[in-house]
This record gives sequence, structure tokens and C-alpha cells, in this order.
Amino acid sequence: MGERKELQLGSEELERQKEVMLRIRENNSIDYQRSGNHKYYHVITFGCQQNVSDSEKLMGMLDEMGYLKAEKKEDADVIIINTCTVRENAELKLYGNIGAFKQLKADKPDMLLCICGCMMEQEHAVKTIKQKYKHVDLVFGTHNLYKFPELLERSMNEMYTLIDIMNTEGIIVEDMPVRREDKFKAWVTIMYGCNNFCSYCIVPHVRGRERSRMPENIINEIKHLAADGCKEVTLLGQNVNSYGKDLELDVDFADLLRMVNEIDGIDRIRFMTSHPKDISDKLIATMAECSKVCEQLHLPFQAGSNRVLKAMNRKYTKEDYLEKVEKVKKVMPGIALSTDVIVGFPGETDEDFEETLNIMRKVEFDQAFMFIYSKRPGTPAERMENQVSEDQKHRNFEKLVKVQNEISKRANDGYMGKAVEVLVEGPSKNDPSRYTGRSRTGKVVNFSGKRDIIGKLVNVKITEVFSWFLNGEMLDDKNID
Repeated sequence: MGERKELQLGSEELERQKEVMLRIRENNSIDYQRSGNHKYYHVITFGCQQNVSDSEKLMGMLDEMGYLKAEKKEDADVIIINTCTVRENAELKLYGNIGAFKQLKADKPDMLLCICGCMMEQEHAVKTIKQKYKHVDLVFGTHNLYKFPELLERSMNEMYTLIDIMNTEGIIVEDMPVRREDKFKAWVTIMYGCNNFCSYCIVPHVRGRERSRMPENIINEIKHLAADGCKEVTLLGQNVNSYGKDLELDVDFADLLRMVNEIDGIDRIRFMTSHPKDISDKLIATMAECSKVCEQLHLPFQAGSNRVLKAMNRKYTKEDYLEKVEKVKKVMPGIALSTDVIVGFPGETDEDFEETLNIMRKVEFDQAFMFIYSKRPGTPAERMENQVSEDQKHRNFEKLVKVQNEISKRANDGYMGKAVEVLVEGPSKNDPSRYTGRSRTGKVVNFSGKRDIIGKLVNVKITEVFSWFLNGEMLDDKNID
């Protein structure tokens, strides 16, 4: 579909959903005038930052429909569970949550229970909900999230579970309402879907193929965020390095970074996730040259063995990966690197796993997200022979965690006594008398400070170092915005 045609369809769809949102808002207003009771919603989100971003859109639509946010699910008239399907335990957790709502639904029959997200793009999961969880009112997927107002209105009049799943990628609908929980930081989706088809991953099957947003729409969104006081944006995509390849424009991710770097009011730019095979010399140079791009890079390597990487369909070797890391470190000294690692992929031997440990020790990642491999229905890896035993998976996983914990602590030790720039996010969860925020390298920093610094950039001297966070003292009362 051509870009102009898709933009036209997106504009038409936006107007249609706006009409539905207004209609529901008017009905909720009438109900309030009659009863004196507001209507409330509660959203539960599982999974990655893309799911968080999707939930912000769902909450924005609910706000426009006249619902208020409920902190407790028991107070809600509409409950949404936004699902993840990357790992098996996420699916089991979902069914447990749905089952727990059966009594609440019995106590509040007019409450609407909605299930959406990645898992709903899998036929077996939808079938399970339809057969076993009849108290669910609405099921929809990732491709038709923009249709939520219309689907919610329809579900109000249905006696049975309304299921609306699109088998192909939906259009990109711009300017849908968004409720961002953080005023000073924002997730900004720049593209949807993935073309890589790693053999263990279900994402391309549930998120569809890569579709980039037009650069002017991204820039306009970020300009509005800056005008509202946002200081930091994180650009989101399953593989941001592929941005622009599907557009009829001569623009890539490095070009987009430069555009965002020019926006007044934005102080920090982060992005995720990067695929190692697509991180170019141009992008590495751009990261170093753009002053607002933070010294932080998430670059999943998944496994250290070339044989395993080939079976994973990752399309790079460990030598390729290490060469990219070396280039990044050369142009951005002190950059904080993070990664994803899978333990126990089918056919992985102890020798293969040792190669993974060698990569960890050689690169010295500041942080690693480590996972035990689990089968995902519909992926090639599910059908592979030589599945690794659970005992071996867990044994190697414990080794990996121990090695990474030591590396993370050593990386943080390097901050002792140094001053870092921190974007203040709010009171610390562990000690409300102190504040918390993140450095440009993504380190969590807790410190004492005066009021009225939330959302500000401040200098903090590090006085204590731990594996997963830093403690410090604010150097002065002046912010460095």
C-alpha cells in the first residue's frame, strides 16, 4: 500500500474513532448526571516497552471517552489486560490473572473485561480464552489497537465474548490520544513489527512486518512533548536500526536521530532495540556526534557460539558483534552497554555456553537481561531436536547471573566519587525522603535533595555503589537545564 493511501486511511480511521469516543463520553456524562458516579478504568500491562507504549494509547482513548483511572481493579468499570507472549511463563501468568477476575465479574456484571496485545495474535491463546474464560468480554490484538473505542462500544451490547483479531498488519493511525504516566520522559514508537524472524521469537508473527512512521509525524509528536515539558524521549521499535527501509524516502535511523537532536527542549535521546547486524558505521558516528543521544546502547547478542547464532537465525557472528562493540566503545568512551542473553537454546552444549560467558567477560556489559529458553508455539525452534534439559538450563543460568553480577558491580565501582548528570524522576520508592533518577548512562541514582527538582537535570556526586544502583549527594541547588 502506498504511503499517501495509508495516510488517507489513517486519517479517516482517526475521525471514525473520534466519533465513537465522543459518543461514549456523552453516554458516560449522562450516567454521571443520573447516578453521581464516575466510570473508571484499570489497565494491567505485561511485557516490553512497546506494550507499555500501547497501554498509554489505550489509556489515552479511555480518558477521551470520559473514564477516570482507577488505582485498584475492584473500582474499575473497564479492565484491560495487555498481554505478552515472548515467554511461556507470561502465558501462564495471564491465565491466572483472567481466572482471578471471574469472581469480580460475578460481583460486577456490568464491568467489561478486555484482553489485548501480542498473545491475542496467537490462535491457540484466543481459543483457550473463548473456551475456558467466558467472563471475558472483549479480545483484540496488536494490529487493530486503534479500533479499541469501536470495539469497546460493540462489546457493551454483546452477550458473548467479542473477538476481533486482524490477521494482517493494520494501518498506522497517527494522533490517537495518549496518556503518559511520566511528564518528563516519554516512549515514542518510530516503527512497528519486525522482519528478522529469529528462530526462537514470536514477535514477527504477532507484531507483523516492519512499518515505519513518517519522520515528520515522529518529529511533530516529539515537539509537542517538548512543549509540554518532556526532557527525555526513548525511540521504540523492535529493530530501530531498520527504520526507514520501507519508506519511499531517503531516510534512515541515523538521519532520524539527527532530526530529533535538533528539537529544542529535549535534553536526552535514548532508543531500543538495536539489532547487531544492522548497526552501521553511520549510526555509530551519529550517536557520538549528537549531543543529546545518551551514552547508553542496548545491543542483544543472545549467544556467544556462532553455531548457536546460526541456528537462531541471527545473521551475524560473534566476531561481527565484537567488532561493532569495539567501534562503539572507540567513538563513545564510557558508554554503558546492555544486552539480552538466552540460555539453553536447543542444541546448546556446555562448550557453546562457555563462549557466551567469554563474550560477557570480554565486553563487560553494565547490565544484561538473561533468560532461560522456553518454547514458543509457532516458532522454528519449538520443533528443533536436542532440546536442552531443564537442569542444564538452570545450572548454566546461575553461572551466567553470577558472572554478570560481578561485572555490573565492577562497572558501577567506576562511578565512585564522580559527578553525574541525573534527570530527577521523583521520590525514591525505598526511601520517600530521597529522590531518584537516571544518569545519561542509564544508572539508577538515589540522592537527597530539596523540593521542586522533579523533572530537572541535577549534578549528583556518587558516594555509595551497589550492583544495580548508585547513591549520592546533590552537588548544588541549581539545575543544569
